Amino acid sequence: MFSFSSSKLVDRPFDWAYQLEDLGYSGWEIVNEGRQRLTRENLPEARKIVETTGLVITIHLPYSDLNLASVNQPIWEETVRQMKTCLDLASDFARLAVVHPGHFSPLGMHMPDAAWLQNIKGIQEICDHASNLNMRVAVENMVNMPAILGRRPEEIEGIIETVDRDNLGFIFDVGHANTNGNVEDFLRLKDMMIHIHAHDNHGERDEHLPVGNGTVPWKKVVASLNGYSGRIVTESRSLEEGQRSVKRLKKLLDDTRK
Repeated sequence: MFSFSSSKLVDRPFDWAYQLEDLGYSGWEIVNEGRQRLTRENLPEARKIVETTGLVITIHLPYSDLNLASVNQPIWEETVRQMKTCLDLASDFARLAVVHPGHFSPLGMHMPDAAWLQNIKGIQEICDHASNLNMRVAVENMVNMPAILGRRPEEIEGIIETVDRDNLGFIFDVGHANTNGNVEDFLRLKDMMIHIHAHDNHGERDEHLPVGNGTVPWKKVVASLNGYSGRIVTESRSLEEGQRSVKRLKKLLDDTRK
């Protein structure tokens, strides 16, 4: 049920992944950034982890310097190409990929309708490619930064409905929602949720604190998860903080079942 993910460990090799099961995890979300990014050169390392552990693997598609909403066509094409390449590399051992919506560039802010359509078309292409690989795609709600798409529930609903692909769902990033003050509003999209990112903050910036160290209303979040069957991914700054999050979430889930 619980997976580990960390964008802070992108400068380290994969060896720490072997510790995850001992820390209470049954899965690992590979963040395709830095040295953690899948390449043809390090793919044997990732496959070895898959073959020698019981970890369920999901992937987070790359996002640095990429933009699915770019109205600069070569940049948009390169964004889609890199994401498709990651899907190809992971398709032997992963069945779900997380994707960030695009954002408004300076030009895109003057052409918001065109940027929105680029974002939709990009996610459609990614979903179609993933479908051919028997994979699902989960679009993530985003942190409180004005230029980024997907900060509000109605935006996520609009993306999913307009993309109109059976293999597209919603990944609820609880910490991101807290920076926008709309955690409880996003809970109404429960039927669309196929994945969850769990981390905490104080409502102002994306701190990625352990669960319970910020202002996220975790009791309400956990109480709303009755019937949810996807994975809960702790996005953590370290293995130790991830383990702390798992322990607290397990206690909350146990208390809810009593």
